[in-house]
Amino acid sequence: MRTTINLPDDLLAQIKKLAATSHSTVTALIGDALREALAKRRHKRRNGRVSLPTYGKKGLHPGVDLDDGTALLDLMEPPHGPG
Repeated sequence: MRTTINLPDDLLAQIKKLAATSHSTVTALIGDALREALAKRRHKRRNGRVSLPTYGKKGLHPGVDLDDGTALLDLMEPPHGPG
């Protein structure tokens, strides 16, 4: 497919120089660079590991399991009963 893009002159000069020295084309280099950038974005989204900050002393309190939602709710709610 044919399209038009606007690139800064210095960037285009670098791409043309790389194309000549690597026996490639400007089109191939731009296509490869875009494919690589898109693949990195997809990989970042899939690798969605989240780091949760803790405050105060280092780490979690003993016995706290972040994967056990019911236990977390029990720890956060005040005890119910007389008094």
